[in-house]
Amino acid sequence: MKAEIHPDYHTINIVMTDGEEYQTKSTWGKEGDTMRLDVDCKSHPAWHGGTATIIEKGQLSKFEKKYGSFLSGVATEKKDEKKEEK
Repeated sequence: MKAEIHPDYHTINIVMTDGEEYQTKSTWGKEGDTMRLDVDCKSHPAWHGGTATIIEKGQLSKFEKKYGSFLSGVATEKKDEKKEEK
């Protein structure tokens, strides 16, 4: 392995959106630097209700209107019904 081609792997501090802090190892910044997160699992809607929240806001229906309903399984059910009718 070549010497001095890999970035320095060191300990940094992470500050989440609610102020909670923890330490982790990273190649980001320098030893002891603090990374403040703008988005994390406590503030992003995908972690606050997952698909239920997205469905409530109509995002799934908007996607299905544009691309079809292959994600919800409705499209495959309809295809199966049509095959059975023939």
